Amino acid sequence: MEWVYLALAIIFETAGTTCLKLSDGFSRLVPSLLILPTYVISFALLALAVKIIPISVAYAVWSAAGTAIIAGVGILYFGEPLTALKVFFLALIVIGVVGLHLSERVAGGA
Repeated sequence: MEWVYLALAIIFETAGTTCLKLSDGFSRLVPSLLILPTYVISFALLALAVKIIPISVAYAVWSAAGTAIIAGVGILYFGEPLTALKVFFLALIVIGVVGLHLSERVAGGA
C-alpha cells in the first residue's frame, strides 16, 4: 500500500506544480486555489509512504518521477522544446533513482 501512497503523492505533486504554471503568477483564481491543497495532499501521502519505504528511496522516486512527469507536461501541454540534452538528463535522474532503490535492496532495506 505504501507504493500506492507514493504514486498518489506524485500525482498530486505534479498536479500542484502544473497549477503553479496555470495560475500565471497567481493571477488566475482556480489554479491558484488548487496549489495549496494539492501540495498538502501530496505531502500527507508522502508521509504515509515513508512509514515503510526508506526516505532516501521514497523522496528520490517522488522528486524524480515528478520531475519527469512535469517535463512531459511542459513538452506536451505547454509546448516546451524536447531536446536531446533534456532526454539525456532526465534519463540520468531515472538511473540515479533506480540505483538508490537497488542500493537499498542490496543493503537489506525495503
